[in-house]
Amino acid sequence: MAFNNAPLRTRRERAVRLRQEMPDFFARYAPEARAILDELLEKYAEHGVAQFVIPDVLKLPPIAGHGNVGEIVGIFGGAQQLRDAVGELQARLYAA
Repeated sequence: MAFNNAPLRTRRERAVRLRQEMPDFFARYAPEARAILDELLEKYAEHGVAQFVIPDVLKLPPIAGHGNVGEIVGIFGGAQQLRDAVGELQARLYAA
């Protein structure tokens, strides 16, 4: 197994880098959906990948402030679109 010599990034560094270097990802979403993705990203930076468990994380503040799970799903246009957005967020985090 080969390892590269790239430094390991902290969760916070990954989150900052994603926000700075991949604004196109966030720009595809309506403002409220962007806010939810940003809150998910902040939860990840503070607590780790367990914060991406859908629908559980949608019931926690500050994300729950956007409505109940059904309302949050609606903000993204459906459950699959929400899952796709969160999946892409995770993929981009680990590419950052």
